[in-house]
Amino acid sequence: MTNKFTWYGHATLGLETSGFKLLIDPFFTDNPAATVSPDSVEADFILVSHGHGDHVGDTVPIAKRTGATVISNFEIASWFEEKHGLEKTHGQHVGGGHKYPFGYLKLTLALHGSKLPDGENGGNPCGFLLTTNDGKKLYFAQDTGLFGDMKLIGEEGIELAVIPIGDNYTMGPADALRAVKMLEPKVVIPIHYNTWDLIAQDADAWKELVEKETKAKVVVLKPGESFSV
Repeated sequence: MTNKFTWYGHATLGLETSGFKLLIDPFFTDNPAATVSPDSVEADFILVSHGHGDHVGDTVPIAKRTGATVISNFEIASWFEEKHGLEKTHGQHVGGGHKYPFGYLKLTLALHGSKLPDGENGGNPCGFLLTTNDGKKLYFAQDTGLFGDMKLIGEEGIELAVIPIGDNYTMGPADALRAVKMLEPKVVIPIHYNTWDLIAQDADAWKELVEKETKAKVVVLKPGESFSV
């Protein structure tokens, strides 16, 4: 079974697996790195890692247009339901997993903030550890600093790790390298960089360093490009 991953720029991701289309942190409008519009993407499920505007993004209009189920922590899932009228939401919490038609999804720790765009409490930020229906482990760290429990996540046997390298708001290149050493993924894809000057990074230089110091293969994508796992 092929799992098709797409990077839409910043931390906006797409995944096609088991015949389902997933969007993660769908920030298209006002995203200078995005190559497509929110009206052109399809989704069966939308995953939101935390409450910041560049991750909540276009969740509401996409969910209303497509009928997608929105998955997030309990606070954010409830906010979408109560404040935006979304009828199909599923709330989880860090450390908890749930079996969906596309696989088993577990929310992982993330070191970050989560205030929602209207100032409400967005609960705890998270990453996502997905076990696909064909048994592959895909880890989407989303916005986070380095934390020691990445070693525990790595013990799962990670096929693909998607991690931020932009610095300032998340891990920078040096800590992202340390993350790869703990996660030991077969493949790693960098995200959350070059959207704005403040998080500008040389992904090709990072790739060279990671492949020199670890066994991981680094795939550097341009916004809109895909990679199959």
